[in-house]
Amino acid sequence: MTARTHDLFAFASLVTVSAYYPPTSLNLATLFAALVGCVIGSLIPDMDQATNRLWDLVPGGDYAGRVFRPLFLGHRNLSHSAMGVYLIYQLLHWLLPRFLNSVFIDPQIVLSAVMVGFVSHLLADGLTEEGLPLFFPFKLKIGFPPISSWRITTGRWFEKLVVFPGLVLYLFFFARSNQDQLVRILKLVTSGV
Repeated sequence: MTARTHDLFAFASLVTVSAYYPPTSLNLATLFAALVGCVIGSLIPDMDQATNRLWDLVPGGDYAGRVFRPLFLGHRNLSHSAMGVYLIYQLLHWLLPRFLNSVFIDPQIVLSAVMVGFVSHLLADGLTEEGLPLFFPFKLKIGFPPISSWRITTGRWFEKLVVFPGLVLYLFFFARSNQDQLVRILKLVTSGV
């Protein structure tokens, strides 16, 4: 999937998860951090590539990318596996409470949003021809549907004309059918609870 599709898939996933598992409290700073975190989470698995937009956002990102990319052990290896999900979760679980001021931003909500973005990336890539090395270091690639020729080719017409517009339609209809729950979440921000 392209970065644009991953971003939209991550946002749709965050809206869906939020509707089913709404936060009990939320402020504007946490909402903003969670939205940004979700998009960043959707880009983390592809940090094993020089073209990843996250390297452009990090000061000295080009140099940092050259240093850290080899740690991912190649494209769609460690960062696209269950082990990668666990390692990123543990790293962020330790890092975010130290990086974010918990008086203003709830690090648990941000961590959840980042992980929703991260997992949504893996789900989307599981629909592509390449599949996922979910059980890395084993070379077995998992995808849906099981026959790889039936899966999506990244950046081709099906992704652009069916998947991306389908995600937009999903968001519209999901938001409309879950409007009350989503409005309650937004009211948390305005009420200062």
